[in-house]
Amino acid sequence: MYTHILIPTDGSERSRRAITAGMHLAAGLRAKVTVLTATPPIPLIALEGLVAPVHNEELEQNDRDYAKKCLDVASEAAVAAGIRCEAIHAKHDQPWAAIIETAERKGCDLIVMASHGRAGAAALVLGSETIKVLTHSKIPVLVCR
Repeated sequence: MYTHILIPTDGSERSRRAITAGMHLAAGLRAKVTVLTATPPIPLIALEGLVAPVHNEELEQNDRDYAKKCLDVASEAAVAAGIRCEAIHAKHDQPWAAIIETAERKGCDLIVMASHGRAGAAALVLGSETIKVLTHSKIPVLVCR
């Protein structure tokens, strides 16, 4: 059935539940797993008197640390379930697009992800990465709540 599952994570409790569900599914199917966290690029800072903008190294390091923390949780769950797992940190302005692009590039045949369950104005204002993945993905998506 499914042989390669992509599990995106943002480090939230709901994402952790999706990781658990995805790992159980992968174990039952003997599928391999790719876990992904996608963060926006850190904008360059323009300092007065400098010709070229500079990177904020502290923000870059914080971003790498947070991504590692998210991916470590998923990787540990994979090890506990005895599943082969690749962890990827993608930099992308649109996390939903990074999810779809990674799934396509890696040959995933299922995406297992969380929904944060926002409704009403919060959903309209904040948007939903899950809805965008569902709308644009040609790959099946299993949504965990």
